[in-house]
Amino acid sequence: MKTYLVGGAIRDELLDLPHGDRDWVVVGATPQRMLDAGYKPVGRDFPVFLHPHSGEEHALARTERKSGRGYRGFVVDADPSVTLEQDLQRRDFTVNAIARDGDTGELVDPWGGVRDIQARVLRHVGPAFVEDPLRVLRAARFMARLAPLGFTLAAETGALMREIAASGELDALVPERIWQELRKALRAPRPSAFLRTLHDTGALAPILPELEALYGVPQRAEFHPEVDTGTHQEMVSDMAARLAPGDDLVGFAALTHDLGKALTPADQLPRHVMHEQRGLKPLAALCERLKIPADHRQLAEAVCREHLNVHRIDELRDATVLELIQRCDGFRRPERIAQMALACECDKRGRLGFEDSDYPQRATLLRLHAAALAVNARDLAAGDLSGPAVGEALKKARIEAIGTARRA
Repeated sequence: MKTYLVGGAIRDELLDLPHGDRDWVVVGATPQRMLDAGYKPVGRDFPVFLHPHSGEEHALARTERKSGRGYRGFVVDADPSVTLEQDLQRRDFTVNAIARDGDTGELVDPWGGVRDIQARVLRHVGPAFVEDPLRVLRAARFMARLAPLGFTLAAETGALMREIAASGELDALVPERIWQELRKALRAPRPSAFLRTLHDTGALAPILPELEALYGVPQRAEFHPEVDTGTHQEMVSDMAARLAPGDDLVGFAALTHDLGKALTPADQLPRHVMHEQRGLKPLAALCERLKIPADHRQLAEAVCREHLNVHRIDELRDATVLELIQRCDGFRRPERIAQMALACECDKRGRLGFEDSDYPQRATLLRLHAAALAVNARDLAAGDLSGPAVGEALKKARIEAIGTARRA
C-alpha cells in the first residue's frame, strides 16, 4: 500500500499558483484495508476515503472503461493490482496526470505533464479523452484559468474536442454539470478563453447556443470598434473578471447582457422593441435549460433589459430613474443596483480602446439610488396621509430626492 499526491495540487505548485484541496491516490490497497486503517468511506461511484486525521480525500488507484453514452457511462476497476501509471493514464490532461511520492517527494510523470507545464500547453493524456464529453468543458474551463499564464490548447486536443462535438455526445451532459463548469470559468481570470475554446472547437453551439449565436453578428462600428458581437462578449466577460474577480453573479449578467442581438427575424419581437427586451427570450431559455439560480437569473434580466438605460442615465428624467430602480427591485434588494451598475460598466469598457476608460454612469446611478433609498414611508407617516396617498407621497419624495442628488 503506497500513497501519492496527485492532480491539481501538484500542477498549481509547479505553476506557483495557490491551490485548494489536496487529493491522494492509494496503490495496492483494498476498501477493507482502508477501513481497517481508520479511513472513512465517502465515494459513491468509486472507492474514495477521508484520511482519519487530515480529512483529505484518498482514492484507490483505478482504471475506467467506457460502457455507455455520456460522462457517467463508465465501468470502474479499483483492483489492488492497478498501477499508479494506469491510474494517471485515465486522467484528462497531462498537467493533471503528475504524482508525488508521499514518502520521498519524488515526482512521477509518465505522460509528460511537467514538460507541458514548462511549454505552457494544455494537452490530453490519451485517446480515451474522447470517451468523456465533460472533458470538453473542462478543457475550456482550464483555458480560462491558464491562458493568462501563456497556455495554449494542443492542436491534437482541439481536434479531439471537435470530434466529440460532432458526435453528439455533448447532448448527454446534464445541466448541473454545464452550469458548474461555466460558473468556474466565470470566476477565472480570462472567461473569454472558455468561450473562444468552445467556439473554435464547435462545442459552444450544442452547449450554449444562445452565446454561439453572437459570433458573426455585426456591431455598430461607431460604438463597437471590435465589430463582431461575439468578440465584444468575450471582452465584456474578461472585463467582469477584471472588475469583479471571482464574482460569477456579475460575471453571468455580463455574459448574457447582449443575447438579444443574435435573434433571427422569425424570433424577434416587433421591430420597435429594443434588443435589450428581445434578449430576455433567449436568456429565459438558457436559464431554464441550465437551471440557473434565481439570483443570477434576476440580475441577468435586469442588466439585459436596462444596460442601455444605465449608459444614458444622465439623459433620463428623475421619475424614469426611479422607475428603473423599481423594475430592478432596488428597494427590496438594494445590492442589485450596485451589481447591475458594475455589469453595465463591464459592457461599456469591454470594447477595443475603452478598456481603461472612465464610466461615471456607475457612480451616478449609485448616488441617485442612495438618495431614493434614504426616503421611506416612515418619514411620511407623521402627517395626515393614509392608504394609496402614502405611496404617492413616497414616490414624489423619492423623485425629489433623486433630483436633489443630481444637482448636488
